[in-house]
Amino acid sequence: MKLQRLLLVLGVAGSTAACSLAPVYEKPATAPPAASYKEAGDWKPAQPADAQPRGSWWNTYGDAQLDTLEGQVTASNQNLKAAFARLEQARAQMRYVRSDYFPTVTGGVSGARAQSSLNSPTYSIVKPRTQNDLVLQSDVSYEIDVFGRVRNSVAAARATAQASEADLAVVDLSMHAELALDYFTLRSEDTQQVLLDQTVAAYDQALQLNQNLYDGGAAPLADVAQAQAQLETARTQAEDVRLRRAQTEHAIAVLVNQQAATFHLDPQPLPIVVAPPAIDPGLPSALLERRPDVAGAERRVASANASIGVARAAYFPVFSLSAALGFESTHGFSLIDAPSSLWALGSTAVMTLFDGGRRRAQTDEARAAYDEQVANYRQAVVTAYSEVEDWLAALRQLQRESVTESAAVTATATELEQANYRYKAGAATYLEVVIAQNAALAAQLSAADIQARRMNASVLLVKALGGGWDGVTPSDRVAGR
Repeated sequence: MKLQRLLLVLGVAGSTAACSLAPVYEKPATAPPAASYKEAGDWKPAQPADAQPRGSWWNTYGDAQLDTLEGQVTASNQNLKAAFARLEQARAQMRYVRSDYFPTVTGGVSGARAQSSLNSPTYSIVKPRTQNDLVLQSDVSYEIDVFGRVRNSVAAARATAQASEADLAVVDLSMHAELALDYFTLRSEDTQQVLLDQTVAAYDQALQLNQNLYDGGAAPLADVAQAQAQLETARTQAEDVRLRRAQTEHAIAVLVNQQAATFHLDPQPLPIVVAPPAIDPGLPSALLERRPDVAGAERRVASANASIGVARAAYFPVFSLSAALGFESTHGFSLIDAPSSLWALGSTAVMTLFDGGRRRAQTDEARAAYDEQVANYRQAVVTAYSEVEDWLAALRQLQRESVTESAAVTATATELEQANYRYKAGAATYLEVVIAQNAALAAQLSAADIQARRMNASVLLVKALGGGWDGVTPSDRVAGR
């Protein structure tokens, strides 16, 4: 009969354990995505389709040095390792909360020797006043999840762990993109350095020519001063580029976790005529599945939704079962004998009757946290669409700028050539040559800058689209799996 009653209690508990006080979760509604990106226009990606970015999206740039550096980011970047450690913490917390699905079993041994008071109401002359008490006992306790507190706690922890994995993906994408940005900036600075070094050499020759003409009485002192000022200005620009390149190289060293004092990348100018690889932005409707920050924001909404159920469960009783099994004796030699056995079985229901509004406050807090996460999710969606539009527009406009600036480079080179002919023929002053030289240098530097911006815009478009598509998770890469 006792066993039947126990089974009945467990059956009733199991039948009621399906109750959950969390609201039914639905992904927050957002504005429907457009059929296509506005800034994409008539622009089409190059064929074949395997040029699209995959997990190691930087491979599409065809730069072996960049590929090597990106691999070092995955293996050594400390921000990635910290994000992975946070993910491991969230996973451990989920396992900790999930352990409430199972009973807690404890075991213990105790021993005591005590003397009873002669005036104690339990004192008996037939029992020794001084006795031993040896106990070997195991206890079992289990909370019956009638109102879903445990299940919603596990659901919240699981969603938080998934959000942490999305956070790792965000850091992974950001670190790789930052390295690519710094790398193309470095190569652009190498291009500018070559241009300026060549310009300094040409200006130095011009200064010597003007000095010789002045010494021979064929040129005024003003021409020498102009040539000297132009040369020193170019030297200043060249030294400034060297400073910026050193700082960019140091930034790359930090990303790959190397000492700046020992890290070095050989100069490798960025070709101005090479276009960045074509990147298919896909459809706006697919963006929400691609962006790790959007996925993380949605998982935090799910976690906050489950936390409402945890808070609401505090209004209801907590049902639990407990059991004890063991031995108790006054002598060690009889401790595990059958007559020394003991057992106990019981259940409890505990409910808070008054708490001064604590539970209401906790529920209100959980609902407000949910509203906050919904707003964050919707903002992440809007930001994601905007960033893709930004970099599609940038790629289109910068491509047009590269065409016009290339024409400007050609035109200023022709102007400089003609100005030199006129000056040598005595038909123009040296000021005309200086103006043409400055225009030619400015056009070349502008073309190099536009090329760097085009490469960086393509990297930022990949980042805005969510990065890798090969199914390999950042946690697997960082963990070396």
